[in-house]
Amino acid sequence: MGKYDAAPTLAAALLRMARDKAQLTQAQLAAQAGVSQQAVSAYETGRKEPTLPTLQTLLAAAGFEMRIHLEPTDYHDAALEAFMATLPPNLQADLAEQSRSRAAAARLNRIRGR
Repeated sequence: MGKYDAAPTLAAALLRMARDKAQLTQAQLAAQAGVSQQAVSAYETGRKEPTLPTLQTLLAAAGFEMRIHLEPTDYHDAALEAFMATLPPNLQADLAEQSRSRAAAARLNRIRGR
């Protein structure tokens, strides 16, 4: 898995992000968390899924904590999708293209550090 490849699971993404931010190798994180380097690798690649307590231990070893809270369901996306379906196809296509263009511009700005 390359540094910027999409992570296969949420746990893999959180673990990799924490390790990268802490500037730790898999072996260093494993030693601090009391697990094997092979276990860290398996969690980061999605070959294994850590339990919640294990994930919390690994994140803590990297100097981070995971906070979980409940939020009411946000139906914004479903409402927007229903509204978009009422628009003429040509307008839907135009809006989709504008969205893709904005996303591409935002990606370039992030890459360029703006």
